[in-house]
Amino acid sequence: MKFFDLHVHSAFSGGTSSLEQLASTAKELGYTGICFAEYFQNENQLKKLKEEIAKASRNVAIEIYLGFEARSPNELHRLVERRKMFDILLVQGGNLKMNRLACETPEVDILTHPENNRNDSGLNQVLLKSAAKNNVAIEVNFREILLASKRTRNSIIRHVSNNVRLAKKFHAPIILCSGGISHFELRDPQIMMSMANQLGLKPNETKDAISRIPENIIKQIKEKKSEKWIMPGVRIRWNNIKN
Repeated sequence: MKFFDLHVHSAFSGGTSSLEQLASTAKELGYTGICFAEYFQNENQLKKLKEEIAKASRNVAIEIYLGFEARSPNELHRLVERRKMFDILLVQGGNLKMNRLACETPEVDILTHPENNRNDSGLNQVLLKSAAKNNVAIEVNFREILLASKRTRNSIIRHVSNNVRLAKKFHAPIILCSGGISHFELRDPQIMMSMANQLGLKPNETKDAISRIPENIIKQIKEKKSEKWIMPGVRIRWNNIKN
């Protein structure tokens, strides 16, 4: 079975570890691939990140993907416009407006920690139906859970469990991610699956959330970078275009 962690932050985006440190640790833990979630600045930054990823890929035998995490509607708009230039589009959740935009935007791959800093779970049946329709994966973020105080952790677990329940009910994809900002915060995939069982996922569902769901996202990368791709569900059929 292949395992993937598609939400990891490096020193380029507020993390403390280099790309190569994170990639090496992920490989040791048994992951097939990881995604570095960065914050978009400009095309020069994008070029530098691709160069650093290529370098890390040469030194560590693991699949490495470049993702950008939108933190505002403007950032999301800029990233949607540049969708073919990188691999995975994440949206930083917690803010109700961003949760809604993520679920309603078909170019988005992952909504990260939708319950972050909230007194509720941040999602409802309307948003989960949109996420299912647009194939937006709802993240279970383990850094948020593991680093919280005992009182806060209980609240986070309750909210995450509610989102898991709703996502399952309305058939929205669920993805397990470490959310790590250091190579010390990456977690063994077996431990991630074991913890996910406590949040309402069955054993086969935990495997899907760390293997099949991220693998499906990765399979879509090539399609989204194709010249024929315009937006999800829309492709140009060149043989129908006449001079």
